[in-house]
Amino acid sequence: MINIIIEDRNGEQKPVEIPEEISLSLMEVLKASDYNILATCGGMALCATCHVQVLKGLNDLPEPGNEEMDMLDTLPDAGFDSRLACQIRMNENMEGMIFKIRGDEQ
Repeated sequence: MINIIIEDRNGEQKPVEIPEEISLSLMEVLKASDYNILATCGGMALCATCHVQVLKGLNDLPEPGNEEMDMLDTLPDAGFDSRLACQIRMNENMEGMIFKIRGDEQ
């Protein structure tokens, strides 16, 4: 299992376990775990409504692509540790990472 921690918009942190063999994006994991994120574009990096802040483990993630960077540039509250959850694929290297939900609520 891959164990990560999700911090909601209220600052409450909860652990989430994801089977290692599953091939989902962080956005899909958040939606399946009943976190309130819009993800309007369905994971195409076109809307930035799945904006997350990487509180722990940023350097262990692959670099964001051009589409993701373009969308993050449109957000007034994006920082160096901002990512789109739809562009982060779950893998065993994510063990122990902490993500804070930043995108708009549903």
